Amino acid sequence: MPNIVRVRYAPSPTGYPHVGNIRTALFNWLFARHHGGSFIVRIEDTDVTRKVEGAVEAILDGLRWLGLDWDEGPEVDGKYGPYFQSQRLERYQEAARRLAAQGDAYYCYCSPQRLEEMRAEQARRKQPPGYDRRCRGLSQEERAEKEAEGVTPVVRFKTPLEGQTGCNDLIRGEVVFENNLIDDFVLLKSDGYPTYHLANAVDDHFMEISHVLRAEEWLSSTPRHLLLYRALGFEPPQFAHLPMLLGTDRSKLSKRHGAVSITEYREQGYLPETMVNFLALLGWSLDDTTELLSRDELIKSFSLERVSRTAAIFNQDKLSWMNGVYLRRLSAEEFTRRCLPFLDKGLPAEVKRPLPVDYIRQILPLVQERAKTLTEVAGLAEFFFVQQPDYDASLLISKGMSRETTIRALEAARLKLEPLADFDAGPLEAVLRPLAENLGLKTGQLFGALRVATTGQTAAPPLFQTMVVLGKERCLSRVEAALEKLASRAS
Repeated sequence: MPNIVRVRYAPSPTGYPHVGNIRTALFNWLFARHHGGSFIVRIEDTDVTRKVEGAVEAILDGLRWLGLDWDEGPEVDGKYGPYFQSQRLERYQEAARRLAAQGDAYYCYCSPQRLEEMRAEQARRKQPPGYDRRCRGLSQEERAEKEAEGVTPVVRFKTPLEGQTGCNDLIRGEVVFENNLIDDFVLLKSDGYPTYHLANAVDDHFMEISHVLRAEEWLSSTPRHLLLYRALGFEPPQFAHLPMLLGTDRSKLSKRHGAVSITEYREQGYLPETMVNFLALLGWSLDDTTELLSRDELIKSFSLERVSRTAAIFNQDKLSWMNGVYLRRLSAEEFTRRCLPFLDKGLPAEVKRPLPVDYIRQILPLVQERAKTLTEVAGLAEFFFVQQPDYDASLLISKGMSRETTIRALEAARLKLEPLADFDAGPLEAVLRPLAENLGLKTGQLFGALRVATTGQTAAPPLFQTMVVLGKERCLSRVEAALEKLASRAS
């Protein structure tokens, strides 16, 4: 392990930060924090045609939401900047010129049309795709002729035609590639912008990156980067390729598995501490049993030795379960604070704004046990806010009861509730529990009818505590409305 650990998260702003991409950021961050090193954010914005407006802001906002603070990068700066590749073009162009001058790269004048025809012919012959090295041996005269025609070349790396290139991957062990299977890849495009390969090698060197932790899909690019390091005379960093993420059906993770942007998870009401815990366990584990780990525990325990070589399964159900656990761990005050924006957005427009915070503080402890995401809270608590809940009258009739027995039960309950001066859980239970026996009903039958009458739901928070928060007047009004529903059902 180098004395100073410097790792980087280098997203491309061609889209919003996907959970797999953020998992890579988290592993880099944990590795840096565990070793007391630096976590650098570098924006790889050289693919100007695919850049998405607002993507950089979304990436940085996602990191901030998760608490993945960076030591160098946008908004922080540092002595190795700038941290946008579009502001470092001269470095890449100089490296490409140097490689060409020393014979490790060459200028390629093939037109896009010619390359397309070449690929089509390779596909027709069932040959592996790759540049056919047509320009590799051009003479100075041939090059001058092409440039006189106004052709702007790309710069390609002159890959060795034989031998092997390998490295000791910190997760996968010794990995070796045959050079003859690597094509002469582009380093610098005709517009002067670098490809991923050149920009990465140059920036990782000049930013003194000690370790490159990246997704498994980049493993096949590693020999290109190692060859570039060698040709440029740079010391390569240590590489670690993280396991692939799969859906529960073991196919490549996609949107249908929940592979949405980290921004969407925040909007869906997942907690940042849940996401950090959940993503950390996608390919890493403390042991075979521990599933709930705080941020400090993750930092203390994280090591590449515990990173798996096999693919990790992204299980949306497990994520929701874990979020429910984290929600239940919140104090009542903290749960209220986090719920308020979701209630404001999720409750019907008819509910008066601003929402009454003191009333909300009474409600939320009743629904906290049942919520798995913050967005669910509005649905679970809606009946506390609306004038009358909307439901089908059939829900009032419990198993083993008829319309008539339900009407009789609700009328008897109303008569018991009306004179109550102390509308609290104890007095409510004291009059309603014996009432069920007097009516010849099970308590579940009577309480079920009252639950639907007062909340509009068959499953709701504890009945007596719910009735206390709703208040005597609203409970009686809703019982009356339930009786009217049952009466109209008969006609």
